Amino acid sequence: MPETVKNAKFQSIVDFVRTIYGDGFLPLHRPIFEGNEKRYLTECIDSNFVSSVGQQVVEFEGQVANFVGARHAVATVNGTAALHVALQLVGVSADDEVITQALTFIATCNALSYAGARPVFVDVDLDTMGMSPIALKQFLSENAVKRDGQTFNKLSGRRLAACVPMHTFGLVCRIEEIVAICNEYGIAVVEDAAESLGSYVGQRHTGKFGKIATLSFNGNKTITTGGGGMIITDDPALAVRAKHLTTTSKVPHPYEFEHDEVGYNYRLPNLNAALGCAQMERLPEFLASKAEVSRRYAAFFEATNIGFVTAREGTTSNNWLNAILLGSLTERNEFLEFSNGCGVMARPVWRLMTHLVMYRSCQHDGLPNSSWLEERIVNIPSSVPAGALAPFNPEIE
Repeated sequence: MPETVKNAKFQSIVDFVRTIYGDGFLPLHRPIFEGNEKRYLTECIDSNFVSSVGQQVVEFEGQVANFVGARHAVATVNGTAALHVALQLVGVSADDEVITQALTFIATCNALSYAGARPVFVDVDLDTMGMSPIALKQFLSENAVKRDGQTFNKLSGRRLAACVPMHTFGLVCRIEEIVAICNEYGIAVVEDAAESLGSYVGQRHTGKFGKIATLSFNGNKTITTGGGGMIITDDPALAVRAKHLTTTSKVPHPYEFEHDEVGYNYRLPNLNAALGCAQMERLPEFLASKAEVSRRYAAFFEATNIGFVTAREGTTSNNWLNAILLGSLTERNEFLEFSNGCGVMARPVWRLMTHLVMYRSCQHDGLPNSSWLEERIVNIPSSVPAGALAPFNPEIE
């Protein structure tokens, strides 16, 4: 492609992004604090309960549980901590293996490493960028053997203790099929729903398919507590144990310090929960605004030769991060340089876990789809726009 034509193509994307977000530097995803955040923070400070105990933590847990339709929610200091504990709750221990995807943020693999386990990677689907049930089934049919009610990897001899699919950018993977396959093999499913608050299969929220799931409220998520995470489950015993483990496994007592197992200081501070309560009040508004942004992007890119990633049929994405598909690794890199040089932040998808030194030697299935996506995916600005969006006519734009 001639340089002038290529630059015009890239410039048209940058110009369109600015029709949504305006001038100046445009971040990938900024937090919005225009509701009751300051008020609730002040009330929290005035209560003197600013650490891991306080009414705002209880309220935030209840709000999230109610929104996703879970019976229980346990707030944690971040999403990685939530996933670490969730894996321990389903029985993952040292020298086990956990099946997951290589196209994911590093936190997924770090959490299972904290539990002493080792990742095994299967490929993703091109349309969801989440774990492929076809790849999972093929891996298990070729490598899994059942023994004494458990499933082991014939190649390594290790127990296949859990499966962690991730809902990439808020797009819903084929989680129903993944859970059904894992149930056949007695493998617990822990949903990494860190990016998918507000995403659904039909009317069923992500995180409600496996035994347990985790969310993230990092500063760049749909709603944020600054840093924060959540464990969600319908199992009351798991919820009680989650709260126990995340509060240093302290046996409840007015003044004695009795701890009955190794626990973690993973509880969410009340200050952060105060932010979360205010953010939850605006979550439906955020989701509606982000859906409109995604609709506008889809209309724009439909008239180009650039692919725009949309939710698969029967699902609803929270549109956390919008993604486009460029033609090659070279074009991807050229666009990243151009867009960021114009003050419109864009980023590539994460480097595959198998390309990182910590996980380079882990077993995988070749990952053809993951590798193809790694070379082409770019995220573009996806924040909730400031103020009301101007009327949109795709024929004019």
